[in-house]
Amino acid sequence: MGDAAGIGPEIIVRAFERGALAGAVVAGDAAVLRRAGAAMTALIDEPADLAAVPPGCLPVLAVPGLPPDLADLPWGRVDARAGGAAARCIECAVRWVQAGAAAAVVTAPVHKEALAAAGVPYPGHTEMLQALAAAADGTLPPVRMMLANEELRVVLVTIHVSLKRALELLDFDAVLSTLAIAHEAGRRLGLNDARAPRIAVAGLNPHAGEGGLFGDEEQRFIGPAVAAARERGIDAHGPFAPDTVFMRARRGEFDLVVAMTHDHGLIPVKYLGVEDGVNVTLGLPFVRTSPDHGTAFDIAGQGVADPSSLLAALRWARRLAAAR
Repeated sequence: MGDAAGIGPEIIVRAFERGALAGAVVAGDAAVLRRAGAAMTALIDEPADLAAVPPGCLPVLAVPGLPPDLADLPWGRVDARAGGAAARCIECAVRWVQAGAAAAVVTAPVHKEALAAAGVPYPGHTEMLQALAAAADGTLPPVRMMLANEELRVVLVTIHVSLKRALELLDFDAVLSTLAIAHEAGRRLGLNDARAPRIAVAGLNPHAGEGGLFGDEEQRFIGPAVAAARERGIDAHGPFAPDTVFMRARRGEFDLVVAMTHDHGLIPVKYLGVEDGVNVTLGLPFVRTSPDHGTAFDIAGQGVADPSSLLAALRWARRLAAAR
């Protein structure tokens, strides 16, 4: 359901009204969804209950432990109760897919300040899902964020950290593992037909370092990681100047772009329009997608939120689940 004070509940209701939630269940709070415009909701406790949901009713999974007053929270404000409830909804949805009761998780937007206020020790969805997917011995799966639309697909090496910290995290292994994850995702998506997906690597520095004049990261570890990936059969190229590589991919020269930092990679995709963008978490043992926008507190509760990005996230979730 996402943050109860944001637009997540509203875009879910709009998607349901458009018939886009067939075979889906909402992990959330029925009262919050009714406040967002759902005429009728039907609470369920297990997958078998879905068959008994009457037509026209939005199926809502009864998530245990949610605050009783979620539907009374003011729209568009950071609240620890909303952050804690969003985290519990995510945990419940993940348990369903891990138990084989669902094929994918599609998450509505959460607010990072609300998560922090609730004491949730993760800066966002990606890191929380990674922790929930940890192996029995605590080993975390190597996950990466991909933001995608029909024109451009970008996979990030670093995600929700400061730029200074991102520079510290970048190294040969981080780039090579990202290329391996991006390759596998592109293969499952059927990019470039039966051949290996073509991956462009964006440099970190202006002009990809210009031979070391503007930084040597490209020479020290980005270029060597690309070469190592190619030795493994990954169709990787670069590093290329980051100010032009996205245009080249958009024109069809490449199927995916790997970018070093969060804003480096996401600005080009979002500039093309958030209404079609989808956030996909790669590397998890289950499918997870989400809209590429946030909670939009400035318009929450006004009935004007556009569900297009959520609809795209639903389409990608079904596509990825089918590919598995």
